[in-house]
Amino acid sequence: MTGLEKYLGTNSEQASSHEKRANIDFVAGSSPAYGDELARILQERIRSAALVLTILLSISLTSSLLNKIDSLVLLRILILATIAGSLFSLRPGKSYSLPRLRTTELIVFGLVILQVSLMMVTRMIDFATLHDTTSVVAVRYFFEGGWCLLLLIYGIFIPNPMKRAAIIMLPVSLLPLMITWGLKIVSTDVATCLESDITARPFPLPVAAAFIGIYGSHIISTTRREAFRARQLGQYRLIEQLGQGGMGEVHKAEHVLLKRPCAIKLIKTESEADLQAIKHFEREVKATAKLTHWNTIEIYDYGHTEDGTFYYVMELLPGMSLTDLVEQYGPVPPARAVHFLKQVCAALDEAHSIGFIHRDIKPANIFATQRGGIFDIVKLLDFGLVKEQEVESNDTSKPGSFSGTPLYMAPEQAASYEDVDARADIYSLGGVAYFLLTGKPPFTETNIARLIAAHANENVVPLSEVNPTIPLDLETIVLKCLNKKPTERYPNITSLLAAFEQCECHNAWSDKQAAQWWENKLVQNKHIEKNESRFAEATIICDAKDDKNSCS
Repeated sequence: MTGLEKYLGTNSEQASSHEKRANIDFVAGSSPAYGDELARILQERIRSAALVLTILLSISLTSSLLNKIDSLVLLRILILATIAGSLFSLRPGKSYSLPRLRTTELIVFGLVILQVSLMMVTRMIDFATLHDTTSVVAVRYFFEGGWCLLLLIYGIFIPNPMKRAAIIMLPVSLLPLMITWGLKIVSTDVATCLESDITARPFPLPVAAAFIGIYGSHIISTTRREAFRARQLGQYRLIEQLGQGGMGEVHKAEHVLLKRPCAIKLIKTESEADLQAIKHFEREVKATAKLTHWNTIEIYDYGHTEDGTFYYVMELLPGMSLTDLVEQYGPVPPARAVHFLKQVCAALDEAHSIGFIHRDIKPANIFATQRGGIFDIVKLLDFGLVKEQEVESNDTSKPGSFSGTPLYMAPEQAASYEDVDARADIYSLGGVAYFLLTGKPPFTETNIARLIAAHANENVVPLSEVNPTIPLDLETIVLKCLNKKPTERYPNITSLLAAFEQCECHNAWSDKQAAQWWENKLVQNKHIEKNESRFAEATIICDAKDDKNSCS
């Protein structure tokens, strides 16, 4: 029985408590429509506008009654009751269709326009009958000011595209002018009083207010629509950005139909270079989607948006990368390190069995999480640099260049990037083991060229000299993985796993210990939420001839 078979056999009972990992399933259903978002916002805004109008109309009615002005009182009470009733009819928690909401919008504002128009007419006629010129002119300006306020309330509260806002607001802004002209025609008293008004007004204030309201409505509507599009990718709603990597951004998201939390990795095309990145990115998702192992990040979905953004959806992982784990809490005990490394071996065995070489094994691409109530589950991430051994044409790397993370990269990966095999991943995994056990990578040169040269020519400081508590059998395995010559490493990942199985400490880290560690270190310190789904750091892609200190 091979080491891999023994490992899988000893974990069969644990695996049986989980559902088998399903193949990718593309969910049927329509994408979220902006109309649905608009209806939700419109319902909230009509309620807000109705509340403001109810307060203003109540104050106006109370003032009229206190001043014993009883004209149109019954009509005003009826209009006030109707608008106040809309607050209760559009109660939160219940959805309404967009046509019904638009009808309610027109009723609410239409009633206010009716009331203001009738009050303007009656007040001006009443004062004109008394030949009170000052009051007629004052009423005219007072109601024109009220009209400006109404137009601005509508523009601020009610979401509209510019065309619809203009169709509604411009005619409404002309109503006070039309009322004044009409009164001049039908009432000589009103005409006489208004003729004495010598105030020069270059532009009608309600029309100016309408233009301001239209522009404001356009800005708000455009911003809201752009924000909606930015949050929507297919059937997924973006919640917050979790980080950035060499191949794009990672966001926490939610499937709007299933309400399933997930992570979305995306990239937008802004240049010709981005088009190549898209190909690289699409290659990553297609490669990862072929992998079904429990210890490999699971892909749910992928696609393109209308603006050219390519994205794929993966499981959301609570926990932290091994980089964060060691940097925050120091080197891990040998038993726990072996526990992590065996799981990475299991994930890589599946990838290698179908001809995939990861080529970017590093602590940042290995995520410690919990699944099904079991802690210290490892997930292997970021297959963006995967090499398909059986399909050489898929490797589009330029001659003389390499990709990977120099801190953990096998010597042959820089010298002959296109020709690496599974033993390159074994070298990198040896580097990860070195980091887990000592708290630092095998070589720590800051200059990229010197770092690559160190991997190719310098001997690694034995682990026991850095950390004397490391068992000799485990140190021997790690140093063999880090051998300069591929032929002197383990020939395949199965033999490496078998070697880990022979370590004296290979079964010394239990699920109970793992759960206790996470509880003590993360739950009490509230780090789980803070570190939720910190995905892989930027992938370094550089030219072999470049002697700069850093690459991008």
